[in-house]
Amino acid sequence: MTTLLRVDASIRLDGSVSRALADSAEAAWKAEHPDGVVVRRDLGLHPLPANAWPTLVAAKLGAETDSSLAEAAALAEELATEIKNADAVLLAVPLYNYGIAQHVKTWIDLLLIDPELVYGPSPVAGRPVILTLARGGGYSPGTPKHGWDHATPYLERVFGDVLGMNIRTAVAELTLAPVTPGMEELIDASKVSESEAHVTAEQHGAVVARELTGNAAA
Repeated sequence: MTTLLRVDASIRLDGSVSRALADSAEAAWKAEHPDGVVVRRDLGLHPLPANAWPTLVAAKLGAETDSSLAEAAALAEELATEIKNADAVLLAVPLYNYGIAQHVKTWIDLLLIDPELVYGPSPVAGRPVILTLARGGGYSPGTPKHGWDHATPYLERVFGDVLGMNIRTAVAELTLAPVTPGMEELIDASKVSESEAHVTAEQHGAVVARELTGNAAA
């Protein structure tokens, strides 16, 4: 039996594309591996305290801290243990203001304070991580805002280069076209992008489950 850690970051429930893509990946994972366990952490609905990381860093630098230090240390240990115990990670992240939301950065900062994760060999190295990403506009090569997506490269750097995990990505673009004046002509393209992203997310979920259960050739 294996464990999938699912982390959601959208501040929305209804209408969240990143959550919907993660649902597709999770459903495919469960179909291949019905006995698998899903551990959930919802950063969008339950943000982590923004002062946790500064408190831990201040303590490391010898500064005086208050009673929040023990809580911050316990939280960081909980988060690190969560990802270390996961056989795979499913991370659903929307693009906010061309980057990741503050609560996602807080989560990552608290993970990276764990020396075992950062200074190899990382205990999660080689494990799969599925990124389901939603972007309100168009950021692909050839578009006017190509290069404005600062979330995806950062996530790839952290989970791929720092933690050594194997990244699979499903991306939906132009997700704001249906509700944004001036983007009406992009609605059809947004629907195609979202549909293709769901197919990709499902494929990633199924493949990861097969790899974890030893049925990669199935």
